[in-house]
Amino acid sequence: MITRDPARFFAFAAHAAPNPARATPKAVFLVAPEGMSLAAESAQDNAYMAMADRIDPDGALAEHRALAKALSPHVPVVTFPGDSATPDAVFPNNVFASAPGRLVIGHMKHAVRQREATRADIRGFFAEALGRREIDLSRQPGIAELTGSLVIDRARNIGYCGLSERCDETGAAAMHAAFGLDATLVFDLAPGEYHTNVLLQIYAGRLAVACPDGFADPAVARAILEFHAPHALALDERARQAYAGNGIAVSGDAAFLSARAVEALSDVERAAFARAGFNLHAVPLPEIEKAGGSLRCCVGEIF
Repeated sequence: MITRDPARFFAFAAHAAPNPARATPKAVFLVAPEGMSLAAESAQDNAYMAMADRIDPDGALAEHRALAKALSPHVPVVTFPGDSATPDAVFPNNVFASAPGRLVIGHMKHAVRQREATRADIRGFFAEALGRREIDLSRQPGIAELTGSLVIDRARNIGYCGLSERCDETGAAAMHAAFGLDATLVFDLAPGEYHTNVLLQIYAGRLAVACPDGFADPAVARAILEFHAPHALALDERARQAYAGNGIAVSGDAAFLSARAVEALSDVERAAFARAGFNLHAVPLPEIEKAGGSLRCCVGEIF
């Protein structure tokens, strides 16, 4: 089922018993920020990019190594090399994503990101090393920026897809089918927002964190939070702009955000993670965040 009707969606979701065994990835993959710079093409519809600044490439590489080191005690980490011809490649989850037995390749809006989808090494890793069947959405007409636009509650096999310039109705339907979801709720993002995963995260099926002001209709965000109550956290504009909506759970008890994001949370908001059973880990990413994404965007998941 794919619908814009929250009542219909949540009536269905209420019968989807969460399965902790499928809630978090078996491994993750990263793409190193080698030659990382601010891509003017991407800045056309990513208001989070700090175009007045310059990325320190050595600083970005050091941050990225620290991220891999922080993740590795909780989940296996694979890091692919970066390329100055693809300056946004540090955010691979928009281009490559997985479901059991499948590799899904996104249809990116901008040419600078479409080049990432042609990487033979990442495709080959999933096909040859992991034996995954490839579903290449880059060849279909709809724009579909994968787990940037589509936030998946893997425990329940349901999705939340925000439409923007980075994802349209055709792309949403293609992703729903490619990931084999049982239900997907489709909604519009607020003007100026580009990816759902900056505004919403479902941590291991147990904790929902949402930024209602980033939704065209904040009632949709409130409905998501109500469904997950009491483990539900609404964030304000200040926290959203600090990327506090852009986190990930890589195991049943480990949730990750950037240091900037964690600093933007109040003590009460941090306690919400603990009540849901998560230790909250903070990783400093000031250089990488200049490019308009944060920690969740850096982490591709292997299911």
